[in-house]
Amino acid sequence: MHKPDFVIIAIDGGAAAGKSSTARALAPRFNLMHVDTGMHYRAVTHCLIEADIPPEDTEGIAHFLAHIPLATIIREHSAFIAINSLLPEATVLRSEAVNSLVSRYAAIPIVRQFLMEYQRGEATVAATHGFSGLIMEGRDIGSVIFPEATYRFFLQADLEARQERRSNEGTDTDNISTRDHLDASRKTAPLICPAGAIAINSTNLSLEQVIEQLSAYIAVSLPDKKAIL
Repeated sequence: MHKPDFVIIAIDGGAAAGKSSTARALAPRFNLMHVDTGMHYRAVTHCLIEADIPPEDTEGIAHFLAHIPLATIIREHSAFIAINSLLPEATVLRSEAVNSLVSRYAAIPIVRQFLMEYQRGEATVAATHGFSGLIMEGRDIGSVIFPEATYRFFLQADLEARQERRSNEGTDTDNISTRDHLDASRKTAPLICPAGAIAINSTNLSLEQVIEQLSAYIAVSLPDKKAIL
């Protein structure tokens, strides 16, 4: 059971909308456990590639997922998924091989169902480890994983602005529109702005401005640790 004041914060949005940077900044500020669900799908994709199971082999994927244990490793305010007790390096999870297939694996219902149960369980992990709440980012958090979250945010930005951000990070900009299309058009848990969610367009906002906007909402439920230091 969670404490009555335990909060769950969902942050959804497309690629390069600012989800990760915002969530990582808010986590220590409000003593939240940060979870990046995109890395969950990347981890599963990496394992399926290593096992030589293509996206078309749904029977093979189902059999594989039924026999792999998942665990959570916490480092400061961030939680990471471990598969078979292994935590792949971030560079591996962001490799070209994973980038090219993650959206295809993520669209498979059995994969989403498998990770949904694990992701919902992260609230209990956060509470057990003494966090004041959970801040989870992805593409279906406020719509599917935690539709009853305390706060549901949807970050969006123009394609040009998101491509510029990726370029400034030194990463590929070509697949952003493709990811948008695949994520929004998949039949299972498509990327949408859930009804009732707080939509924030970050096209002309700095990261600090986005963080402050979300902080103003969250501070209603939790004390701002940064403000009282």
